[in-house]
Amino acid sequence: MNDRVRISKIELLSDNWYILKKATFTYLRNNGEWQTQQREFYDRGNGATILLYNLAQQTVVLTRQFRFPVFMNGLESGLLIETAAGLLDEASAEERIRLEAEEETGYQVQAIEKVFEAYMSPGSVTEKLYFYVAEYEHQQRVGSGGGLEQEGEDIEVLELSFTQALAMMQTGEIQDAKTIMLLQYAALHIFRA
Repeated sequence: MNDRVRISKIELLSDNWYILKKATFTYLRNNGEWQTQQREFYDRGNGATILLYNLAQQTVVLTRQFRFPVFMNGLESGLLIETAAGLLDEASAEERIRLEAEEETGYQVQAIEKVFEAYMSPGSVTEKLYFYVAEYEHQQRVGSGGGLEQEGEDIEVLELSFTQALAMMQTGEIQDAKTIMLLQYAALHIFRA
């Protein structure tokens, strides 16, 4: 593929919260013609997310937190229900998601399973997410969760029946893509009847 892309210029547009750049490049189209294009892309690093589930109780642990971009796009409360997640920040995906699960939910998970990787918004964001699942037991709860105040996190921990979580996808109460993907994975592979 590198033979089809020739980057001529990359400009830094912003390095405030994350990094926004603008690239000018030529791309060899399928018809053999070279086309010059420009794209802005947002580089926030890669991340990981995890669905905690209890098969015996038929429950999942999710979080609810304020997301400013969602608020600006019309979700009146700005509160999204999500799986625990975080940016890798130079840690391995497995190491980071263990830390995020504990920080956000209070659960110290043991055996985690990587289920897939996905680019969440490939038209404008470089981020790749690593998706995990892990079974939890109540005795694994070592803290209250809630996230890190110094990172601006104010997270509510939710334990829901799996059936309720699926229903919340249908009603629009759960709108977060990574959470929907993991709940659908769980429906196909974990909570099968």
